[in-house]
Amino acid sequence: MGIGKLKKKRENVAAEEKIRSLVRQYGRGLLGLLVLVMIVHDVFGTHGFLAMRRTQDEIRKVKANLDALSKENAALAQEVKDLNTDPRLIEKIARDDLGLARPGEIIIRIPQGQTFEQSPVLKR
Repeated sequence: MGIGKLKKKRENVAAEEKIRSLVRQYGRGLLGLLVLVMIVHDVFGTHGFLAMRRTQDEIRKVKANLDALSKENAALAQEVKDLNTDPRLIEKIARDDLGLARPGEIIIRIPQGQTFEQSPVLKR
């Protein structure tokens, strides 16, 4: 072997030894730091635990809103059905909301803010 090759081999061995020394000295710290960064990312990242919880809460709210709208829709559908099939309901709406009357009837409206005062009864 030539002197150049031996020198190069010693330099490689020295570099490898330096790398091993650095890995021994800082390896655990770097590994711990990497694990810590991964945990923080898994908790606070865009697809992490907290984001997942927010998404689940939003899904619950949307489902509750959908249930409420479905109930309201069913009630409105029942009201439409009743209006199409029940003539008494139509008459009630015509009388109460529109103020209509049958022939010969008289409607007397009293304003809501106005009340009749009753005269006090005298005792003897």
